[in-house]
Amino acid sequence: MKSQRRAGFLPALPRPAWVVLGADFVSAVGSGLTLPCLFVYVHQVRHLSYGVAGLVVSTIALVSLAGNPAGGALADRWTARRAVMAGLVLAAVGSISLALAHTAVALFGAAGVVGFGVAVAWPAQDTLLASLAGPSARSAVFSVRHASMNAGLGLGALVAAAVVSTDHPGTFVAVYLADAATFLAAVPVLARLRAPGRQAGPGQPVRQKRTSFREVLRDRAFLRVWALTALIVIVSFGQFQASFPGYATRPGGISTHGLSLAFAANMVTVVCAQLFVLRWLAGRQRTTSAALAAAAWAVTWIVVIIGGHLGGGVAAELTFGTALVIFAVGETLFSPTLPAIINDLASPEAAGRYNGLGALAFTTGFLLGPAIGGAALGAGWGTGLFAALILGCLLACAAALWLGRQLPSAANQITPADPGTPPEPGTIEPVPTEPGTIEPELTQPGAVGTAAKSSPASLPVRGG
Repeated sequence: MKSQRRAGFLPALPRPAWVVLGADFVSAVGSGLTLPCLFVYVHQVRHLSYGVAGLVVSTIALVSLAGNPAGGALADRWTARRAVMAGLVLAAVGSISLALAHTAVALFGAAGVVGFGVAVAWPAQDTLLASLAGPSARSAVFSVRHASMNAGLGLGALVAAAVVSTDHPGTFVAVYLADAATFLAAVPVLARLRAPGRQAGPGQPVRQKRTSFREVLRDRAFLRVWALTALIVIVSFGQFQASFPGYATRPGGISTHGLSLAFAANMVTVVCAQLFVLRWLAGRQRTTSAALAAAAWAVTWIVVIIGGHLGGGVAAELTFGTALVIFAVGETLFSPTLPAIINDLASPEAAGRYNGLGALAFTTGFLLGPAIGGAALGAGWGTGLFAALILGCLLACAAALWLGRQLPSAANQITPADPGTPPEPGTIEPVPTEPGTIEPELTQPGAVGTAAKSSPASLPVRGG
């Protein structure tokens, strides 16, 4: 009898999935170059007011409300590969326009174009990765994507810190042009990638009839997952780069240098711990992992409250750094959960729409979280805000455990990814190649590109 083998450290994914993930890393480097710079660029380089600069940054998030559903619909109508390509081209045009824009109108327009393009590419990329990975490796592919994205963002931010200066405005133009190049690098790779033949999720029959958004919204299991996702993002990622920095620097009293070190500790922890956590989670329920993530974030905000009462100094810096390390552990627990569940619930002909609405749950959380946090901090309710976030995380923890009893068991399992197991049949389209498409020799090692700016790059905050 063949003996069972433990899952290896590096998940077994089909080669096209590794190409997309490697390309997404390149894209994340571009995002890391520019993500911290937009507000400073608009205000200090293009000499617009604080208020206008804030609205330009917000434009990227606001257009995602339309871009996420549009990307999902296009993924179903055109195939996910083509929808990603369309979003990437739009985003590249937007980044180039940002580099060349000088007026408020031009900056608003450019931010809208880049935000819409990224918002279109995001759900299409999720659909593409889920198709390439197959049902058994969906948790793994989203975990690896989260780790590689953090590595890319961190590398890009380090480069930006070394080269970007308000004394040399041309450096801002250069990084936005470089960001556009990372978008465009994927297009020739994806043009040669054969669209995957998506496998049905557990209990989902393969149908040819196109499904509307209205029909997706009749899926009660999906609506429960959507609501939990929005709640989790509001109380976690939605506060990560908004309320946390405001509270840590004032009244927490740490310097911007200390804040940067805390964020660096967070990224390093995600990159180093993600695959270890994925291996530990193998065989467990996804909703249990989501509940553990929410519990970790509750602990994070407890530590943040403690740090806010230390009066600054080294002790406060260490405490806030510890808080973001704990937050990172929550991220690694969360990444293999809800996006994978959404793709297992989706029928093949509606996968894009499911992912489009799923991405909209993240966008909703990214919009509401900072708005709630900013209002609370502005009113001087810092400690009260984080106490409320602790309660919100505990509510999310309970809701995740409850959701686990409502989902089909096959859609709620983190499957071990054994490197000795070949990719599942059917992850690459077995039908004749569409006209003008080249056979998938692009999956050979060395192919470079990017599939999409993932969720954090679509907004001025980082998330799942």
